[in-house]
Amino acid sequence: MYNIGIDLGGTNIAVGIVTKEGKVLKKTSVPARAERPFDQIFADMASCIRQLFAETGIKESEIESIGIGTPGCIDTEKGILIFAGNFKYGKNIDYRAEMAKHFDIPVYIGNDANVAALAEVRAGAAKGVKNAIMITLGTGVGGGIIIDGKIFEGAYSAAGELGHIVLISNGEQCSCGRKGCWEAYASVTALVRQTKAAMLANPDSIMNKTPLEQVSGRTAFDAAKKGDKAALAVVDQYQEYITEGLADMINIFSPEVIVVGGGISKEGDYLLNPVREKIKSRVFGIGLLPDRKILPAELGNDAGIIGAAMLHA
Repeated sequence: MYNIGIDLGGTNIAVGIVTKEGKVLKKTSVPARAERPFDQIFADMASCIRQLFAETGIKESEIESIGIGTPGCIDTEKGILIFAGNFKYGKNIDYRAEMAKHFDIPVYIGNDANVAALAEVRAGAAKGVKNAIMITLGTGVGGGIIIDGKIFEGAYSAAGELGHIVLISNGEQCSCGRKGCWEAYASVTALVRQTKAAMLANPDSIMNKTPLEQVSGRTAFDAAKKGDKAALAVVDQYQEYITEGLADMINIFSPEVIVVGGGISKEGDYLLNPVREKIKSRVFGIGLLPDRKILPAELGNDAGIIGAAMLHA
């Protein structure tokens, strides 16, 4: 028996057939076109599944479940998307009823950040760990909480908005409406803003070889590795922001492992070694408890597919 995992994003729909061990046998994707009614989005999901059946020879009868990782606020027990802001018609969508139009297979849904965390615990960087936190540094700061090997969802499946703890009171405006959120400082969006500010303030910096409109999360890191002082300052401050938020995660949840995902996590130890050192002096019980492991995510873009496929267990 196999499971199907669907990673529904605002840009793409990624679908894969996954083994019990968390290996993606075959996957495919199509544009999400989030402005469409949801019956059309589900028709595309179904088309992707049929394509995978044709390519692998696997039959519907060999599929134990279909799992869908979705953005937004959801009711996981009923299988209903309550609201997702990045979909035009993303309100009160019954995922199980929609998928039942195409397949007679049990359907499970979960928040996209949560299923990515589940994947890393079941098959990735935190494999074998019971208590872990995953932080995804991207356009925003996403979070997933795993307690006793299971996703912690809280009331209304709304837990895990870890990017919206306040780091600096009345600080930078956050997209959520508050000011000073961790996301407003530790997201890659924030890093790009910080990099551009440093470039304008330091015209001699080698970062200025990159046009402002082409600045990315890598710009400051690439220049810092060459010893550029302005870039080194940007990277050090960015690591400070990450450290402060992760220290809060440790003090609240006491995870064995924190997994850091998102494109910037590809910087690996260059990003995380300073964070590991800085955090030692900022967590409760310093020197009395083992250091928590802070590891880069391993599963990359497959985490959403793998975690969704594992929602049944």
